[in-house]
Amino acid sequence: MAGEPISVSVDSEMVHLALSPVSPGSTYEVRVMSVLGQDESDSIQDTVTTLPDPPTDLRAINVTDSKALLLWRPALATVDHYVIVYSSDTVSGNAAEEQLQALQSSTRYRVSIHSQLGARSSSRATTVFTTSSGDGPRDLKASQVTPRTAVLSWKAPVSAVNSYRLSYYTDGQDIQEVILDHTVKELKLSRLFPSSTYTAHLQAERDGLYMSAVSTDFTTGNLRFPFPTDCSQEKQNGALGSGIVEVFPQGREGKPLMVYCDMETDGGGWTVFQRRKDGQVNFFRSWHEYSNGFGVLDGEFWLGNEQLHNFTKMTPMMLRVDLRAGDESVYAHYSSFSIDNAKKHYTIRVSGYSGTAGNSLTYHDGRPFSTRDRDPQPFITRCAMSYRGGWWYKNCHEANLNGLYNTNTNHQGVIWTEWKGKDFSIPFTEMKFRPASFRQPGQNGWS
Repeated sequence: MAGEPISVSVDSEMVHLALSPVSPGSTYEVRVMSVLGQDESDSIQDTVTTLPDPPTDLRAINVTDSKALLLWRPALATVDHYVIVYSSDTVSGNAAEEQLQALQSSTRYRVSIHSQLGARSSSRATTVFTTSSGDGPRDLKASQVTPRTAVLSWKAPVSAVNSYRLSYYTDGQDIQEVILDHTVKELKLSRLFPSSTYTAHLQAERDGLYMSAVSTDFTTGNLRFPFPTDCSQEKQNGALGSGIVEVFPQGREGKPLMVYCDMETDGGGWTVFQRRKDGQVNFFRSWHEYSNGFGVLDGEFWLGNEQLHNFTKMTPMMLRVDLRAGDESVYAHYSSFSIDNAKKHYTIRVSGYSGTAGNSLTYHDGRPFSTRDRDPQPFITRCAMSYRGGWWYKNCHEANLNGLYNTNTNHQGVIWTEWKGKDFSIPFTEMKFRPASFRQPGQNGWS
């Protein structure tokens, strides 16, 4: 064996020695010589090969009436192959699983596996499993298939069952698995990848044993933007109604993000990042919470400063602010909007006002974000503490849409000064962005 030689001195009365540590499945050259003072005798030598180490953690999964998938942790040392004993089978030495076929239903199996290196065998790992009966669900099929959804339906087994296990997958996506009540006969799958072929497997479970699986394949439809980066691309995919949507800011390989899309206001395609409507969510929060986002997308929420920065650095964005009080509705539109994260300050850049609400946000242009526990550039007062919110405060605000809900004193409420002054807390606010290049339906350049 290649490596540094190890020398051990033992008493002259000893006639045996246990060598340790040694590696499994390895050949060692051993030499023994006598020593008297400074003199050494000629050596006697031999070679010894250690046994291969065994595979470990053997278990059986996906057990049906006729099949079972064996999984194990491979041996550390290189081996020729593994021997699986339930019948005389061998598999290659770099394997970590084996599909057992042609098993008998309702039968208890004991399986062992050991490593084989030449003529040497390791100790054995064992597991026990019982195959199920053959009565499984039938006629699994997919219908109402769209680019992102599909409805799976099936017929129940003849005999009563406790539950179902449904799994489905496509290339590039982890296997999804759900456990369903025995009364369920169909399931709508959502958040599927467009233009992708899916395989679905369904098994029924009775008394802890899974019956034979039934399978089907289906292919989802095409979209102009299979992995939309924001709500504007989802709008161009044909989405009509507002609601929660999965987007992919970094494309298919990036982490998906759930956002709320306004598909109706001013041509739609808006990604909403702030909403106040009932005071159910506390907006007097820490820097960390404002960075990561909080609240619920179909209620009150803040998407998160880090996400705002990520979205607005990708492409030039416009901003819209919608405000409502009773039957009154106004808006502020800004042709340019971004969040700059230089020095981790989340500085707002906003310009190009138009609208009916009045221009209360340009006052805050170029200001860093501040919260109750962090104020990067304080003026005379700590504005976030005084006005009870997280915002791009200056000295201190003309707009304070993250202030205290339903508070009409001390200028601490949800405020847009140019519309209602500083002593009126606005009951509904919504802030949203979309690409500056977005074109509404019917305009040139939009299709």
